[in-house]
Amino acid sequence: MGKKEITEAEIIESIADIWTLLTDEERAIMRQNFTIQKYKKNETIYCEGETPTHMLCLLSGKVKIYKDGVGGRSQIIRVIKPVEYFAYRAYFSGGDFVTAAAAFEPSVICHIPMDIINKMVTENNRLAMFFIHQLATDLGIADERTVNLTQKHIRGRLAESLLFLKDCYGVEEDGCTLSIYLSREDLANLSNMTTSNAIRTLSNFSTEKLIITDGRKIKIINEDKLKKISKIG
Repeated sequence: MGKKEITEAEIIESIADIWTLLTDEERAIMRQNFTIQKYKKNETIYCEGETPTHMLCLLSGKVKIYKDGVGGRSQIIRVIKPVEYFAYRAYFSGGDFVTAAAAFEPSVICHIPMDIINKMVTENNRLAMFFIHQLATDLGIADERTVNLTQKHIRGRLAESLLFLKDCYGVEEDGCTLSIYLSREDLANLSNMTTSNAIRTLSNFSTEKLIITDGRKIKIINEDKLKKISKIG
């Protein structure tokens, strides 16, 4: 039995934080112009260097924003969770994408043309303030992660990443298992370390009974100790 299609009402409910800021005329324009696209696990959503044309809103699934560095090694910059907006910063800055985006798992994304968003922002002060707040929040998170990933030691970085994933995606019904199953490579890219260092440090955390690993599943069993390791770096 196939998965049911997402309805317009469900989409509007998902983007309610923007929808409530719009006039009736703007809502009618939005209805006529948004599109929905599904992405498979690991499928690319946009590439570095492409010109932005749409603001994206993740309706379901999980997405990573990343950048390829020296020697082809990737760095995960941000992770996106439902319901978050992304891919609009480059348009507002007048440039191309400086990052890429891909789906961690099967995802459904709402595409809204940026020329429509841009016109609404110039005419709707409340919507403009919404995006100013979003950009300021993202900048603050980015600043904090830059410090964490450059000044903390390997153990501190990995502990911080595990707690970061818990805050972003939560846990399963057992209250401990992270609700995202990352490859060791992705976890390393999120933590600014090599895959071998991530594997070794995860093993150490397991030995110290801070976590339990089962394939890609990670169960946090001593969050307080992880917080301490993250804090002291």
